[in-house]
Amino acid sequence: MTSAAADLQKALFSALSEDAALSGLIGENKVFDHAPADIAFPYLTFGRTSVFDWSTGTDSGTEQLFTLHIWSKAKGKKETLEIMNVVQNTLQQEPLTLDSHRLVNLRFEFAEARYDEDLSVHHGLLRFRAITEEAG
Repeated sequence: MTSAAADLQKALFSALSEDAALSGLIGENKVFDHAPADIAFPYLTFGRTSVFDWSTGTDSGTEQLFTLHIWSKAKGKKETLEIMNVVQNTLQQEPLTLDSHRLVNLRFEFAEARYDEDLSVHHGLLRFRAITEEAG
């Protein structure tokens, strides 16, 4: 059985990669766990995932906090904010199907858009909270 975190990331990757609105903004095949060095901007990467066990004597499950990163070289934050909005809408509207776990709840927690002087890019951060339990 895969871990709940891996199962959730697989479902997130699928939902984001297949979303037409997101692909229209960043292009096709621009969702990465780790972006290649030569990838054109804009794109999206998976960031930190923290997993907390909430299992009891009879139930098994996890709470996960995960972060998505948006990277843009556009002038101003407009492109970054638009991509962030589409990602939020996609994850809040479409139910995610996990292979060996059940997604009980997915909630948006935090967003930040800023200019990273060191990298000369606009960087968007989206943090979500997911509650999963073992299927069956």
